[in-house]
Amino acid sequence: MAEVYDVIIIGGGPAGLTAGIYSARANLKTLILDKSKTAGALAYASLIENYPGLEKPLTGKELLDRIRSQTLSFGVEYKEEQVVGVDLVSETKEVITMGGNYKGKAVIIATGSMGRKPTIKGEGELLGRGVSYCAVCDAPFFRGKKVAVLGDSEEAAKEAQYLTEFAEECFLITPSSKLKIDPEHPVFSNRKVKVLTGYSIKEITGTDFVTGILIKDKEGVEKHIEISGVFVYLQGSQPVTDFLGESLQVDERGFIIVDNFMQTNIRGIFAAGDVASPHARQVVIACAQGAIAALSAEKYVRGRSHIKSDWHG
Repeated sequence: MAEVYDVIIIGGGPAGLTAGIYSARANLKTLILDKSKTAGALAYASLIENYPGLEKPLTGKELLDRIRSQTLSFGVEYKEEQVVGVDLVSETKEVITMGGNYKGKAVIIATGSMGRKPTIKGEGELLGRGVSYCAVCDAPFFRGKKVAVLGDSEEAAKEAQYLTEFAEECFLITPSSKLKIDPEHPVFSNRKVKVLTGYSIKEITGTDFVTGILIKDKEGVEKHIEISGVFVYLQGSQPVTDFLGESLQVDERGFIIVDNFMQTNIRGIFAAGDVASPHARQVVIACAQGAIAALSAEKYVRGRSHIKSDWHG
């Protein structure tokens, strides 16, 4: 019989990690499913100096690493897996990843708002027909073919590396002058990866399926590359809710609607951080909402009438 967690947290940014701290301190069996340690808004921040308690500014990655270490010290189970589907309406909730299915009594969604709407010509039209936002999900479809990854982040480089286990060749293309990764990153020594920096993306071409990509360098010279798949890891500002289906209520911009206790329209399902905050996107607010979501989840799991706010001692 599959193990049932008390709380499953989807997302490993400040909201999800803080929720993990509060959930674990309440002696709830807690699982965090994190798409990537380096993919969120905080990880990309170059400098954080307004988070309470910091004696000196830190990079976003440094602050995130500190919060993650603190969370794990309380016994939270942490898995780096991408969630691709959910069943939130059953009494026992189910979260589906490429690595397996996980069951929980309560779920906290803290996936942030770095998703994107199609903005490149051809991106929306060819989505699911060669255009993808998930290499882990779709890489096997491109076995022996040529593909491209668009982006300059650690996540983009990581996905390019993964794709070379299936694809014949992978172009890692970014408008930036360089990739935002360590110079010793293994992607640079991977013979199947060709890094192209300083290229803007003009169009993803194809009729029924992707057949190529049109890019332009800083001098305005255009170049067309024949490929079968395009994996987009350019940053966006849309809430990341693509794995949820249509069970949760969202506002006109796609942000999950919650009440003052971070409860969604489905009992036992909570949301925190940028995925539920269309107005103020601050680390301290995400952490606060993560804490509230965990307190509310504990109340739900244990059938309390009121939130219990402290388990110290």
